[in-house]
This record gives sequence, structure tokens and C-alpha cells, in this order.
Amino acid sequence: MRQIILDTETTGLNPRTGDRIIEVGCVELQNRMLTGNNLHIYINPERDSDPGALAVHGLTTEFLRDKPKFAEIASQLVDFLQDAEIIIHNAPFDVGFLDAEFARLDMPSLAKLGVKVTDTLVMAKEMFPGKRNSLDSLCERFGISNAHRTLHGALLDSELLAEVYLAMTRGQNSLMMEHDQGDASGGGAGAVDLPPLAEVIVLHANAEEESEHEAVLKALDKSVKGRCIWRGPEEVAASAPAAS
Repeated sequence: MRQIILDTETTGLNPRTGDRIIEVGCVELQNRMLTGNNLHIYINPERDSDPGALAVHGLTTEFLRDKPKFAEIASQLVDFLQDAEIIIHNAPFDVGFLDAEFARLDMPSLAKLGVKVTDTLVMAKEMFPGKRNSLDSLCERFGISNAHRTLHGALLDSELLAEVYLAMTRGQNSLMMEHDQGDASGGGAGAVDLPPLAEVIVLHANAEEESEHEAVLKALDKSVKGRCIWRGPEEVAASAPAAS
């Protein structure tokens, strides 16, 4: 399975108001392995970057002036993305810019090209609801070093996202069954011998520990002027006043 981790840098936040792509970075995975067959292109957007965007990516108008325009690299990019699953963090942003660039050239959108897009931000929100799920936050959560990331760069961010994506989906391979493995006990084709469960060791509280625990519960009872919930539903129910 071929997958492309993709990121872009842009002159601003909105392609509808004329913002353009200035950098594209693509990292190729083949069967979940980095191939080294990457694509990295700087693009002359034919306009200046907004000050806020420039502070993020640091790509000046002077640096981009002699780079190819999007029309010159569009076919190369489409050929590279063809027949692959595209993985993007906050996909609507990058897809919106790519489709706007394609529309300027009367080229079909990614959807019309039949390209499947997977959004790792959506995946992260499902895995870690209520938490920060920026690329930096995910790198920290999965122990991936991004200390060298002082500015945003499309290729660097794609490389980091590739590591994050592999970490997020690491357990998927373990779901695969070896269908040619038989079971001598009669489990049939595809059965897998599982290792025996480890012995479960239960350590019970001694008399001193139970006494200390009871003292804590009594202190809680006193503070709530009743029976604290830590006593369990049986004890709380037994202490409740009887209905008249």
C-alpha cells in the first residue's frame, strides 16, 4: 500500500482571497515503511506572504522569486500523488489550497482525481478527545523529537507527521491473522496459539492497613456529615434512613 504524507506552506490562510502555495513537501510510505522517495518543491506564489504567515515559515519573497510557479510543477505533483492515499494533518486546509491551485489551471480537484485523503487531526481528536492535537502536541505525546523545528517547513512537517502517523496506527498490524497457521487442537485454519495468561497475584490488606483505611473513611464521613461514597453502595444503602 502506497501512502503519501503531505504538507504545504502558504502565503496566508485563505485561498479564496488570493493566498497561494509556496512550498509542498511529500514523504512516501510503502507498506508502512519510509522509502526515501520524497518530493519537495518551493514555489513562486507571484505575491508576498502575509506578515503572520512569514513569521511561521520564514520563506521570503526574495527567496521564492526564482522558484518555479505552480503551473510548472502541477503535473509533477499530480503524478506523484496518483494512486496513493494522501495523509494530511488538518486536511481541509491543504486540500483547499491544492484544489484552488488546480482550479486556476483548469485541472481536476483531488476528489475528482479519485485520491483518498486521510486527516490525522480527525484521527487524533477521536483518539485523544479534549486534548491539544497539534503536530507539536502529538510529537510530544508520542515521544518524537521536534527540537530542530524552529520554523514550519513542508518537508520537515511531513517527516514528523509520518512518524506521528506510524505511532498512531502502530497497533493495526497486530490485528492481522496469519491464515495459513493451523491449530493442533482443532481450531481450524487461521487459528493462532496464544500464550498462557500470566498468574494474577492478589495482595490483600493486613489488619493494620484495614484499620488505617477505616480511619480515613470515618474522617470522610465526618466531613460530609453522613456516609462517604467510598464505602461502597452496600454500606451507603444500609445506612440510609428507611422509607416511611
